Amino acid sequence: MTRLYVVATPIGNLADLSPRAADILSRVAVIAAEDTRRARRLLDHAGLRTPLTALHDHNERRAIPGLLRRLEQGDDVALISDAGTPLVSDPGFPLVRAAQDVGIDVQPVPGPSALTAAISVAGIATDRFVFEGFLPARSAARRNRIKELADETRTIVWYEAPHRVAATLGDLAEALGGEREAAVCRELSKVHEQSVRASLDSLVAALADGTIPARGEFVIVVSGAAGERDGNLREGQRVMALLLETVAPGKAAQLAHEITGVSRKVLYGWAMSERGEA
Repeated sequence: MTRLYVVATPIGNLADLSPRAADILSRVAVIAAEDTRRARRLLDHAGLRTPLTALHDHNERRAIPGLLRRLEQGDDVALISDAGTPLVSDPGFPLVRAAQDVGIDVQPVPGPSALTAAISVAGIATDRFVFEGFLPARSAARRNRIKELADETRTIVWYEAPHRVAATLGDLAEALGGEREAAVCRELSKVHEQSVRASLDSLVAALADGTIPARGEFVIVVSGAAGERDGNLREGQRVMALLLETVAPGKAAQLAHEITGVSRKVLYGWAMSERGEA
């Protein structure tokens, strides 16, 4: 059966190309790649000489008919992006839809993804999360989009470019509160890989003083509106109540925040409310 393979490729370390992915890339008739130059470096590393054709945002609609013809004529085709899993903030969606619409079998070849790599090491709850891709490049549109997500209770994940990451973190701190817990992950799987979890204010400062260099590709993971996350809030309140038996409310709120991730202000306000009711 003719297939379109959606193949995940390394996000940095070329050794992360799976044996199955390498085998499929060696067997297909052509590889549709977001950037053929980058793809050729990967193929050279794997010792493969499979033909490449460009498929990116600017030519996607024009390239699809030719790829569909090849698939309908019996050629297997692989789709890859610059790095990671195709269609995750990368081109490829129209091709996958078009292939399915004409009865072509579309098969994933799982592997690296900056999204899953980041949430696995962020240290922030990811039992429920929402991926927002890239925020708007223009500051006003970016701030408006962040404000729309201010009450989102799930963990929120964004990709960001190095030249915008400082401005984005500043906008996040302003809109969501500087105490909101977040993680910045950059250069995942590469030599200078770095993952830092802290408050948004602290991350802004770390970008400003160079502790986190504004270099490489970034993934930003931000805790959801913890005060609205019932399970997380209840755990924070439980820990807060235990701490209040031995320490002052302000210190208890800070410690409970560090343990559970629930906002210090939310926990302190809850403690004061409970004390008032008592």
